[in-house]
Amino acid sequence: MANDVTADLIHALVDNMRGTADDWQSLSIVISFDDDRISGTSGYAYSPDGVISAVASRPSGVQPAVEAYTASYYKPGEPLPVKLLVQFDRTTGKYEVTFEDTDVSRWNVSPANIEQLREELRPKFG
Repeated sequence: MANDVTADLIHALVDNMRGTADDWQSLSIVISFDDDRISGTSGYAYSPDGVISAVASRPSGVQPAVEAYTASYYKPGEPLPVKLLVQFDRTTGKYEVTFEDTDVSRWNVSPANIEQLREELRPKFG
């Protein structure tokens, strides 16, 4: 992985993740913020057999890694993004972190968009 804060963030998300079997291949987790605190995490783990599991990581378990990650991008006192999308493929080791600075509804799941959003969030690294 490219840098320590990103590696630590991904490890913290995986170590604190609940909701999936151990054979997942890739994952996408959205971290939502309320000011400088994590207000929640949610996402999906994708298994090689096609099963998609809803997952979440315990906010208190990932808070230190998230704080270190955001501190590497933002100066003290600067507003944090409203959400981060962390995508990771454990087979290839590829990852991507996407910042959402203003749209609090981005990546929100609803009954109307659940199928589409699960695929939209699936890691696809070219």
